[in-house]
Amino acid sequence: MGRMGKGYALWLLFITQIFILVHFSACKVPAVIVFGDSSVDSGNNNFIPTVARSNFEPYGRDFFNGDPTGRFSNGRIPPDFVSEAFGIKLSVPAYLDPAYTISDFATGVCFASAGTGYDNATSNVARVIPLWKEVEYYKEYQEKLRAHLGEENANEILSEALYLVSIGTNDFLENYYALTERRCEFPSVQEYEDFLIGLAENFFTQIYGLGARKISLTGLPPMGCLPLERAMNVLEFHNCVEEYNNLALEFNGKLGWLVSKLNNDLPGLQMVDANVYDIFLQIVKNPSAFGFEEAKTGCCGTGRFEMGFLFVLGCFHKNDPVKLCMLSKACKLLLKITDNDSSDNTHILFKFCITFVITSSS
Repeated sequence: MGRMGKGYALWLLFITQIFILVHFSACKVPAVIVFGDSSVDSGNNNFIPTVARSNFEPYGRDFFNGDPTGRFSNGRIPPDFVSEAFGIKLSVPAYLDPAYTISDFATGVCFASAGTGYDNATSNVARVIPLWKEVEYYKEYQEKLRAHLGEENANEILSEALYLVSIGTNDFLENYYALTERRCEFPSVQEYEDFLIGLAENFFTQIYGLGARKISLTGLPPMGCLPLERAMNVLEFHNCVEEYNNLALEFNGKLGWLVSKLNNDLPGLQMVDANVYDIFLQIVKNPSAFGFEEAKTGCCGTGRFEMGFLFVLGCFHKNDPVKLCMLSKACKLLLKITDNDSSDNTHILFKFCITFVITSSS
């Protein structure tokens, strides 16, 4: 599945969303509504024909009952913790999961799809749900919600809900730098950044028009420090890829400009640019200072390349197919590491982040 698990590196999103909790703590938040990629996908990809899935062991080993749900994590993911922190519910279900109904979705729903991006061409790489289709599902959800609760109550939920948006990393690492089409169309990465900013503006304006008023937008992580990128950076002794980190900083600056513009242009919008690139770079480069022991590799196999189906192959013991993740030293330290696979992260890091930020903000 290539590097589909990167989508903003879950840990960046999570600490970002906690800043949002602090920002919106005095507000009424009846539901959490989610758009994005693998960093926030609760399992929608389980129900479409794609290889970008994680609905198998050892994913989910620390989720409720140890069930692999399609979340790219060993446990819960950022929206789940945000929902719990607001006192709503312990997890946010995937919209395409037939096990849930509109009564479940009334207090939170996820439209995200692992491997997607702002750019439709990004979603084509692994044949996942493009962002425009996530919006179509949202429109369908609105109709069902109004039929379930009535126009007035449904509209109140839609306008008071907290919208979490995590997307963008795949556009660069799975699309622009991995394929040739967009590089031919946009010779410089700065031109491609501007193209994505235009798509992002259209998306946020569209969901605003559909009722969204409280929106959290995260910036890119120091994506050059993801285990897979470091593993491929052989010539620089597996250090972080500074080109990608610098790109993230540059793009984050443009996202910040977009947030300011939209807040000025759209009456009643409360959109937050929670750019926490620096704190996560500190965690990655000096994990022991934050109570972690490993930030260079993921849980299973070598911890450098495995994710998705490759994650399974890297985790199975050749003589004991039930013995998952126990060959890697990092996996014996799941409470002490940041990465679950080569691109996605452990839920203990998410819990660390909520404690860190709330304590720092109190």
